Amino acid sequence: MTAESLEYILRPESLDARLVIGLTGWMDGGDVSTGTISFLRKELNAVPMASIHPTGFYIYNFPGSMEFSAMFRPNTVIEEGLVTEYAPPTNRFFWCARHRLVLFEGKEPHLDWEGFADCIFSLAETMNVTALYFLGSYAGVVPHSREPRLYSTATDSALRDEMSERGFRPSNYEGPAGLATHLLQRAATRDVRMASIVAEIPAYVQGRNPGSIEAVTLRTAEILGIEIDTEALSESSDAFRREVGKAVSARDDLTEMVQKLEAEYDKDFMDVEMGDLKVWLRDQGFEVA
Repeated sequence: MTAESLEYILRPESLDARLVIGLTGWMDGGDVSTGTISFLRKELNAVPMASIHPTGFYIYNFPGSMEFSAMFRPNTVIEEGLVTEYAPPTNRFFWCARHRLVLFEGKEPHLDWEGFADCIFSLAETMNVTALYFLGSYAGVVPHSREPRLYSTATDSALRDEMSERGFRPSNYEGPAGLATHLLQRAATRDVRMASIVAEIPAYVQGRNPGSIEAVTLRTAEILGIEIDTEALSESSDAFRREVGKAVSARDDLTEMVQKLEAEYDKDFMDVEMGDLKVWLRDQGFEVA
C-alpha cells in the first residue's frame, strides 16, 4: 500500500535528516503532540513535501450511538444546500531544508498500522533520515503550576542513556499500545534510531495545554540543535497557568488536591533531579528530607 498511499509534492535531496512526528489520538492529550509540530512547522517556515492518503487507514462508519459514531466520521459543512467543506483525516509531511528536518503532522490510524508505518519509513529512507522522534503526552499527577515531567522510550540502550543525560526519565508502562510503540518496534529493526518525547500533563485539566506544548517544543528544539522564538508560546503558557490557578482557587477541594500534588512533585524533583545536590547538602551537615 505504500506506493499508493504516499504522495510526494517534492523530493528534496538530504543527508542525515531528522524526522519528528506528532499525531492526534492516543498520545495527544492537551494537543501536546500536534500542537508542538504545528508550532515548529510555522516557526521554521516548513513547506509541504508529501502526504499519506487516508483511504484504508480509518474507520468512518462505526456501529453504535450517533454521538459515538460521529467521532469517527469526517467533518463536513453544508451551506445553502451546497457542500462547502469536507474534511477527511490528513497526514502531511513538511520540509525545512535549513535544519534538515522533516515534520509529520497527522492522525493516528485506526487500521493497517503496518501500512501506515511503511509510508513513514519509506519517506525516511528516501530522505536519509537517521534520527526519528515521536512527540506525545499522557495524563498524570503533575500539577499545572509545575513543569511537566518528561519521559522517553528509545530503540536502543545507548540512545536511552543519551535521552537520560538530557533529563528524560526512562518510561515504564504496561497496557494498550499506541502507534508510537509500533514505530519504535519497527525502527529497532531498521537503521533508524528513534526515541519518544512524552510529557506528563495534569489529568484534571481539559483541553489545549500551552504550558506542556512549550516544554516539549523547547526540549525538542534543544535536541535538534535549532533556535526558535517561543515568546508568544511563553505568554500563552503564563496566561494558561493563571486561568487554571483561578479556577482551582475557587474550589477548596481542588486547592487541597493541587497542593498535595505540588508537595509530591517537589519531593520527587528533589529525589530524582536534584539527587547530587541532596548528597552535597548532607555532606555539608544540612538536614535534607
